[in-house]
Amino acid sequence: MEQLRKLIEERIEQWCDALPQSDLYAPMAYLMRLPGKRIRPAAVLMGADLFGADPRSVLDEALGIELFHNFTLMHDDIMDAAPLRRGKATVHVKWNTNTAILSGDAMLVKAYQLMGRDARVAQLFSRYALEVCEGQELDMAFEQRATVSLAEYTEMIRLKTAVLLSCALQVGAQCANAPAEDMERLGSVGEHLGLAFQLRDDLLDAFGDPQLVGKQQGGDLRAGKKTWLLIRGLELEATQGSTLLRDQLARPAESRDVPLMIGTLEALGVRTEAEAEVARHDALALAALDHLAVPEERKAPLRQLAAQLMVRVY
Repeated sequence: MEQLRKLIEERIEQWCDALPQSDLYAPMAYLMRLPGKRIRPAAVLMGADLFGADPRSVLDEALGIELFHNFTLMHDDIMDAAPLRRGKATVHVKWNTNTAILSGDAMLVKAYQLMGRDARVAQLFSRYALEVCEGQELDMAFEQRATVSLAEYTEMIRLKTAVLLSCALQVGAQCANAPAEDMERLGSVGEHLGLAFQLRDDLLDAFGDPQLVGKQQGGDLRAGKKTWLLIRGLELEATQGSTLLRDQLARPAESRDVPLMIGTLEALGVRTEAEAEVARHDALALAALDHLAVPEERKAPLRQLAAQLMVRVY
């Protein structure tokens, strides 16, 4: 991962340095230069390497995936009225909302320019890019609904988060001319890793170390955000005749007793269930990886990525 991340950071810096000097492009460079895990572009390189291609041959596609991901973040931050991104001012705060909208639009165009070298890649990317937008629409719709099921939430995070990781792996594999059946299996690897990644995020928000996670503990609970943890907690409460979580959600956000809510989730066994769900998706990803018809040594980076995602603390 570190070797791949170094290649990606060098390509990002080269791309940022070549941008014209204007308020249309400055927000792109600002956002792209913020510290990031670079999991999605690394997945493009891994997908190519898995089928025998030089990872450096797909750096443009890796950059395109990262540009698209950051485009969604730029616009999501506007929708969420978020003041911070990775500990720094969001683009619409540092500049203004109109600039952030327009710069995000241009960022999407830049992503498509990079994904257009191969018509098969462009088609693949377009399919999943649209699904990410569908996932964001579901996320916004859930904010207006009183109840959301676990199945609905899982489908939302599959679209909003998991499919882009699946796309990244398949883009790399497509550039390496991988067989269709292996592309499908690799897509499953990415999807399950993406689901495990988002569920781990939910766990870290409630149970992670705030110093490591970089944000206030229980922020999702304070906001009443319908995460896997809260949805399952409310389900279990209903079966047991308890109302602790519901009582807290009835209060204004600033008055909610977040430590009590976290303790209630722990007592209900929600944390244990969520950790088991993360492990289940991780196992499904590795099972799909096992069935890929490539030498085992080429699978090692993906196995390393899966292991890192399972134990990450931020």
